[in-house]
Formats: sequence, C-alpha cells, structure tokens
Amino acid sequence: MDTIASLFSFITTPVSWVIVQFHSLYGAIFGPDSGWAWGLSIVSLVVLIRICLIPLFVKQIKATRGMQALQPKMKAIQERYKNDKQRQSEEMMKLYKETGTNPLSSCLPILAQSPFFFALYHVLSAIANGQTIGVINQSLLESARQAHIFGAPLAAKFTDSAEKAASLGASITDVRIVTAVMIVMMSLSQFYTQRQLMQKNVDLSVKTPFMQQQKMLMYIFPLIFAVMGINFPVGVLVYWLTTNVWTMGQQMYVINQNPTPGSKAQDQYLTRLVKHVTTHGEVKGRGKKKIVAAIVAKGPDRNDNERKFITALTKQGMAAQADGSVIKSAEATADADAASGGAAKRQQPKRQTKSQRQTPPKPSSKK
Repeated sequence: MDTIASLFSFITTPVSWVIVQFHSLYGAIFGPDSGWAWGLSIVSLVVLIRICLIPLFVKQIKATRGMQALQPKMKAIQERYKNDKQRQSEEMMKLYKETGTNPLSSCLPILAQSPFFFALYHVLSAIANGQTIGVINQSLLESARQAHIFGAPLAAKFTDSAEKAASLGASITDVRIVTAVMIVMMSLSQFYTQRQLMQKNVDLSVKTPFMQQQKMLMYIFPLIFAVMGINFPVGVLVYWLTTNVWTMGQQMYVINQNPTPGSKAQDQYLTRLVKHVTTHGEVKGRGKKKIVAAIVAKGPDRNDNERKFITALTKQGMAAQADGSVIKSAEATADADAASGGAAKRQQPKRQTKSQRQTPPKPSSKK
C-alpha cells in the first residue's frame, strides 16, 4: 500500500496544506492538539473535495440517463442474440460506441477521489512514523500524533502492535474497538448505497451486463473495504466513512427528486406527484414540471409507471400538458375544440316516439 500511495506523493503537499488550514480554524475552537480539530479537518477536506466533484457527479447522472435511454435497444439486442453471448457483447459495445455512452461512468467519482485518498494515506502514515511531510512541520507533527478520536490516535491502525499504540499514547484495545466499529460502518454504508441503487433506481425490465456488474459490486466493494480497512489509519477511516455518508445522502436526494425511468423509485415519485397535484390543483416547482413535460413528450413510448401516472391524473379529472402543467379535463376538451377552429359538434336528430314513427306524414296541400 505504501508503494501505491507514494505514486500520489505529488499531491501530498496540497492535501496537507488544506488539512493545516482547516486545523488552524478548528484548533482555535477545540484546541490545536484535540482529536476534534484534526478529525473535523479531515471531514472538511472530504466536503471540499465532494463539492468540487459536483460537476463530475452531474456528468455521471447524465451518462446514467443516457444508458437508460438505450434500454429498449439493448433489450432488442438481447432478444436477437440470446443464443450467442459473444455476439451480444460485441453489439452492446458497438451501441455504446455509437451513442457515446460509458457503462462504467458510475466509477468516475471514485476514480477522481483516488489521488486525494492515497495522498491522505501517505500523510497519515508519515505522521504515524514521526516524519514531517508536505507543509506539516515538526510542531504540527507532534500535535497530530497527540490527537485522539474516541481514544484512538489519528495515525493508529487495527494491525498495529501494542507497543506501537502505546508510543502514540493509546491502548491497543481502544484502537481496535474504534477501528473495528468504523470499518463496519464504512462497509455497511457502502453496501446500503449500492443496494439502494439496485433496488430502487434501476430499470429492472431489462437485464444488461452493466446491471450484473453493479450487483456484483454491491457485495464485492464492502468486502474489499472491510479487508483493506484493517490497514487504514484512523484518519483515513474518518475520510472514507465521511465520503460514504456523503455519497449515500447525495444518492438518496437524486433518487427522490429525479429517479431513473422505469424504476421502483420512479413509481414512488409519480405516486407522490399525483397526490401533490390532487392537493394543490397544479404542478408546483420547475423540476416537477420538467418531469411531467418529459412524460407527455414520450407519448406512446411511456413506460408502465408513466402510463399509470397519466391514468391516475385522468381519474382525478385532470390532464397533463406539454409545458408540464396540468389542467382539468373539461378545460382540456375546450382547448382542443378551440385548437380545431371551434367546429360545432354534429347534432343528433331528435328521437321520435313510437306513435310518431307509426303515423304516416300528412300530404302537403297544394294551392
């Protein structure tokens, strides 16, 4: 791991500088040698990095939406080459290339964070070994070595010996309890985030290799983090746990506000939207109007959730419009008549009674 981390040594100076700046702020509040000052500095580093990655996250969402738009074509390829897996994979790759989509786009935020993660690991390892690094001088080094988070030193690891823990001013029991709890929380948050994505925000009507990869990652990633976590210093565990919690919250927001078409989350969102429209008599919010407008624009290509939404509105006596608004069905009929030039409806002949039908018409009198 040290060899891998050293490859990112070019960014250790910026990372250490950011930590020191946050430490000077929190140190004035909690004390320069406290675990709160150093721990919150690492948390703030995560928040800063994730804010900077928001444009990349938006790009990731757009790429995911592009993948969803290809679902009908992907399903057609599966049906056509269901007995030839190699040809099926080749056609899938050809489709990705023609449309400019990337099935691995969900990994972009993790890849973008990797240099910062390994740089932080390198910084904390140097602190654990009593070495200055980046802008962390000797006085800051001593302060960081004295910082404890729930009794565990910032630079301590689960695999450290009792002597190493004692040299950092802690007991090996405290170190292992704190690191074990953080490793479990880190793995569970990773698993929940991936499980939430697979269960709620994926169109399950189409089985793709991408979906199978995501399902495998749901189980593999937490195991990888659990195994690797025993070699992570407490400060790195704080970093990774914070970024997992951020990712989980960010994903929950996206699922609730802009779910993937055809997913369980979309069905739940549109059910809430019907209740919203019924209560207020209109669609409030630009984001909601965009979603309604997109559903209207699809026409016959709507998925089951979207058809269910249109039907529910109709039962409530309302009709969705192209601009994302809704109007009462009677108003929709009047608008349609006005658009067609206001042509009068064909009048049905007045129904005659039985006696009138049996009585022959009187001959007209001639003058």
